[in-house]
Amino acid sequence: MDLKKILDEHLLWLNGEGGSCANLFGANLRGANLSDADLRCANLFGANLRGANLSDADLRCANLSDADLRCANLRDADLRGANLSDADLRGANLSDADLRCANLSDADLRCAN
Repeated sequence: MDLKKILDEHLLWLNGEGGSCANLFGANLRGANLSDADLRCANLFGANLRGANLSDADLRCANLSDADLRCANLRDADLRGANLSDADLRGANLSDADLRCANLSDADLRCAN
């Protein structure tokens, strides 16, 4: 998987310049540095983002359902309208993250801060 290419295509798609919406369904992104990434509306269903750096990332309306976000850094991330149902957020850093209208049903938030 070429993550840079997927992110570049996603940015084109967001800007209405062709490309395609990022489909990272079940992707292994453990420990990935995605700080400041624009992942609006991306499909991250079931992705392994354990320990990933998503600080300042734009994840508005992204599908993070069933994602493994244990110990992920989501500081200052924009998660408005994101689907985090059944996500594992144990130990995640959610400091100053915007969770307005996010779906957190059945998410595991133990020890998240």
